[in-house]
Amino acid sequence: MKKSLDRRNFLKLTATGAAGGLLAGSGNLHASPNIAPQKSGEIIHRTLGRTGMRLPVVNLGVMRVDNPRIVNMALDGGMTLLDTAHGYQNGRNEEMLGKLLKERSRDSFYIATKVNPRDQNLTVDEFIGQFEISLERLQMDYVDILYLHAQSSREGTLNDNYLTALTKLREQGRTRFIGVTTHSNEPEVIRAAVESKEYDVVCPSYNFRMDNLPDIKQAVKEAADAGLGVIAMKTMAGAYWDRERQDPINTKAALKYALQNEHIHTSIPGVTAFHELEENFEVNTDISISNEEIQDLRLEQAEAGMFCFGCEKCIDQCRENLPVPDIMRSYMYAYGYRDLALARSTMDSLSLAGDACGSCSSCNVQCVQGFNVAEKIRDIDRIRQIPSDFLT
Repeated sequence: MKKSLDRRNFLKLTATGAAGGLLAGSGNLHASPNIAPQKSGEIIHRTLGRTGMRLPVVNLGVMRVDNPRIVNMALDGGMTLLDTAHGYQNGRNEEMLGKLLKERSRDSFYIATKVNPRDQNLTVDEFIGQFEISLERLQMDYVDILYLHAQSSREGTLNDNYLTALTKLREQGRTRFIGVTTHSNEPEVIRAAVESKEYDVVCPSYNFRMDNLPDIKQAVKEAADAGLGVIAMKTMAGAYWDRERQDPINTKAALKYALQNEHIHTSIPGVTAFHELEENFEVNTDISISNEEIQDLRLEQAEAGMFCFGCEKCIDQCRENLPVPDIMRSYMYAYGYRDLALARSTMDSLSLAGDACGSCSSCNVQCVQGFNVAEKIRDIDRIRQIPSDFLT
């Protein structure tokens, strides 16, 4: 078992982090900041497109963090971007950050949050209202990045209401930059963000398991060339190959794999334990990937693992038009991340009626990854029978 992050190792890893000139300004946006030579032991920084934000290549996804010490240790170790969302932990995630960050200088960190309209077709005022709740929880006057969350189409990315709300908030200074996140159809969403000429940042799923990775890479390049910042999420690809969690993915290798792309400016892997944070500190100073690590990723094998590509081809096949990719993501949260509360909240957000697969005696869905979709849906659907407060 990997040793925990003791004081000696932590101080060694963080020695260069605090001296990084965290929020030193935008600098020369026309230079080539992402290919600067690296000195041994120094945190590797890249510039987040035209935002000018100079960031470590690994930062902190706070989605599953419920221990403030992890956030404090990440910041002390040189990570400067904290990624949360309006809906994470039913708002408690933002509240936790608000309490601990008020003890820190506002210019010592960046923070990003998200509003997810799902299928509600929020008005401009409703969208802004959700963001204002987030600001109140965070106890802040502004955030650095505000995202339109979880889009899967050009239409959603260019929705007039959401773009109007985002640009209005940016003009008011309540967010410095605006972005869009996507778990599926990433190339379409990324290209729509470029087309809009409004978005500053895109945050797509990006990992070694994705079957459309060549197209995502091309879209990411197009975004970076257009001046957008690119932040990778879901780099761990589900964390485990198997439901029983006996066969872990080499998540450190997976993170390094994503960062080989110079157009990925930073990443926001989620952590829940100090040893995971320690590994991410190590990647922040060395993204070189060995042949052994490449082999660990099983690139030539067709193992499905637990990461759903989000291709959405299953939706038209399903007689009940279930949001299969979202359900598969809940399955990954439960069995890959072992985060039952997140899995339950994700399932609740889908507003499923009755037993998700109860009306079908057989399943028409033929998953491109080979998942037994009906089996996985019936498995994770059981979580809706457990009281939410029992999982919190």
